[in-house]
Amino acid sequence: MNFSPLFEPVDITTIGLTPEMLHPDQLGSYVMFYNPEETLDIQEAEMAIIGVPESRNSFQNESCSMAPDEIRRQFYQLYKWKSNVRIIDMGNLRIGQMIEDTYEILSDIVADLLENNVIPIILGGSNDLAFANYRGYEKIERVANLVAVDPRFDLGDENQPIRSDAYLNKMVLQQPNFLLNYANIGFQSYMNSPQTAQLMEDLFFETYRVGSVRKSLEEAEPIVRNADMLSIDISAVRRPDAPGCPHASSNGFYGEEICQIAKYAGVSDKLTSFGIYEYDPTLDYSNQTSQLIGHILWYFVEGYINRQHDHLFKNKQDYIQYNVAVSGALDELVFFCSKKTGRWWMLIPIVNLENNVTQHYYLPCSKHDYDMACEDKIPDRWWKAYNKLNH
Repeated sequence: MNFSPLFEPVDITTIGLTPEMLHPDQLGSYVMFYNPEETLDIQEAEMAIIGVPESRNSFQNESCSMAPDEIRRQFYQLYKWKSNVRIIDMGNLRIGQMIEDTYEILSDIVADLLENNVIPIILGGSNDLAFANYRGYEKIERVANLVAVDPRFDLGDENQPIRSDAYLNKMVLQQPNFLLNYANIGFQSYMNSPQTAQLMEDLFFETYRVGSVRKSLEEAEPIVRNADMLSIDISAVRRPDAPGCPHASSNGFYGEEICQIAKYAGVSDKLTSFGIYEYDPTLDYSNQTSQLIGHILWYFVEGYINRQHDHLFKNKQDYIQYNVAVSGALDELVFFCSKKTGRWWMLIPIVNLENNVTQHYYLPCSKHDYDMACEDKIPDRWWKAYNKLNH
């Protein structure tokens, strides 16, 4: 793909920094910056940062289009990791004449990066850009699981135009459909109608309230480990920690918690794209939110550097298998624990009634799910996945 007409290149000087201001180990001196006058072999990169200054479909947050360079300014002042990772900053996407053009261009770029095994990191811009990210998977006919860290479900109505708070329905109704599963981490009940919450249940989507996640943050790890793409609406973070968003509230995740979730995403062997949206620099206080987003990105990359590649089950000798008989289950529930990382999976049977053939899906889970099975309870995570895959 020829990237040169699609991007407005950036470098440290365009975001208000200079080479003299930076230590050689700070990220502004370390990250590669795309130069349209030079030949780019995208396969040289492991991650590609894409700024998308687009907010025409935002809900009362037009200034989020100013976010990408503000995020860069803070991120590039952080120090690099102990291990090397090849990151290229593509610059800011030249938005289309119509917003549909922006979606189309961005989805083409995401598709190209995915095919070249490069992880796109999208700096929004408004939350509806997650729809364009998903369409990148659709264009290469790759099934995707989406995890959104968001206080709202952003489902929308099928007859409603796409908007930053109403885009998920467009994914669900897209045909052919490549969205295997959607999970929401951190929703706040009082920000979502009971009807919407019930519809999420009816679709067998996973939803986790912010309070329950905060009580046991490690339970978010298997949710994120099952994702192909992660989308963070910065309003999921409490306003005292991230004031730069008009939709933030006094409740939500703390800064340390959202960084831990980002690290879970990075360390997930399966995750192949990452986006963060809805930051409004005009509302920020002392760069507090842009600094936090810089930290989120830093922890995501640190997680990526520590990937363990234990998700393919190439050698069953690398796992301990546990079979648990549970009342109400037709067969024993089967769990696997990686000897290398201590991470857990459970087998979900997929029954083809036409030929009476059963296949199995390895669903990431936690030891808590195994403990529930040992207490003669079928884990909720198992039930939801079973109903969805056999629906």
